[in-house]
Amino acid sequence: MLADQILQMLQDEIPKQEFERYIKKLSYDENESKADIAVFKAPNRFIANWIKTKYAKKIAQLFELKTGIDTEVKIVAGKIEKKRKVENSFTAPTPSTSSTKINPTYTFENFVVGSSNQFAYTASLSVAEKPGRVYNPLFIYGGVGLGKTHLLHAIGNFNLKKEKVVIYVTIEQFMNDFTYHLRNQTIERFREKYRECDILLIDDVQFLSGKERTQEEFFHTFNELHTASKQIVLTSDKHPKKIAGLEERLKSRFEWGLIADIQPPELETKIAIIKKKCELNKIELDDEIINYIATHMDSNIREIEGVINKLNAYSTLVNQKITLELAKNVLSEQRKEQQKNITLKDIVNVVAAEINIKPSDIKSKSRNRNIVNARRIVIYLARMLTPNSMPALAQFFGMKDHTSVSHAMKKVKEQIEKDADFKMLIDELEHKIKSLNSE
Repeated sequence: MLADQILQMLQDEIPKQEFERYIKKLSYDENESKADIAVFKAPNRFIANWIKTKYAKKIAQLFELKTGIDTEVKIVAGKIEKKRKVENSFTAPTPSTSSTKINPTYTFENFVVGSSNQFAYTASLSVAEKPGRVYNPLFIYGGVGLGKTHLLHAIGNFNLKKEKVVIYVTIEQFMNDFTYHLRNQTIERFREKYRECDILLIDDVQFLSGKERTQEEFFHTFNELHTASKQIVLTSDKHPKKIAGLEERLKSRFEWGLIADIQPPELETKIAIIKKKCELNKIELDDEIINYIATHMDSNIREIEGVINKLNAYSTLVNQKITLELAKNVLSEQRKEQQKNITLKDIVNVVAAEINIKPSDIKSKSRNRNIVNARRIVIYLARMLTPNSMPALAQFFGMKDHTSVSHAMKKVKEQIEKDADFKMLIDELEHKIKSLNSE
């Protein structure tokens, strides 16, 4: 059964303890599922909310990888009353030629604006009001969970009301769609879909890196749309100039319009975001709890929303008011969970990919400047994000003793203090590593 295959794929990518404790308890509901909707039942609301917050998006991505279509994944609490007699009832239809679904909850009205995102917000609103006439393309970049996807959907929702043809996809979905049609010799259907829309919204364009054939197709799609004055909006975790493995002609086109960055929100904006999320989800938190969450959590809005949902789930299940003590316990559990889930291998792989070297180079004895710098960054992030001690890290890297680790930490801290670009790099890497376990 396809759903079983999907969960098996997920098992290979997440901690064993989480799979056994939560994912294993899911049941696929064939009666409620449709061609592009997969419904899973969990034994209670807490498990349903936990999986929905942490892994629903990942499960949806795995469905798309397997079927070639965008699949909405629903995690709900309850029991499956009847099971259909027909096995393998989930069929994989051809990817739809209609617009990919836009999330109706992401609008300009509920986007919290602060100094960290004001420019990107204003540019997005201008593009939404005059698509194809100003800032084409609009390229938005910033760290994980800062609101890039929200702005994409807001542009989409704004223009769906004007009956425009809007397509929103991640670049991974675009690549899968391209591969599917190429394999099935239906490439003209693919081109008709992407080149005849009014607005094309592409998320996470950095993953085009190294995909030569897809870059070629995307280049021509971009040109067709731009020539026809159709709006293109792209997001990435970094400036186009810093995307390794991207053709220069694409980098050049990404800079034709306007580039807007989103910075991590300052404290006041984080507080406003938490209040807005509580308002939308009808969750009551007093100011003391809101301030505690804002000051003790990273700037990843998805993680903040996950904690709010977790607090609400706890409160509902035990019929207890959300207190500051409960908030402290939930945040403490989350930090421990993140530290358990993040491995040294995760950190090595992310840093190696960012600096464009092989992971094995980082553990080598090489004194090449780039490799030494990468090794120091891995050590610094490992101390920040994992429970590994300095002696344990010294052993991992084959160093003489913990003093070498201490020296590496000191060098990175000094560079962070005097080099703003380097600090931004460390922040980006930290977000990427954390997102491995939060998406």
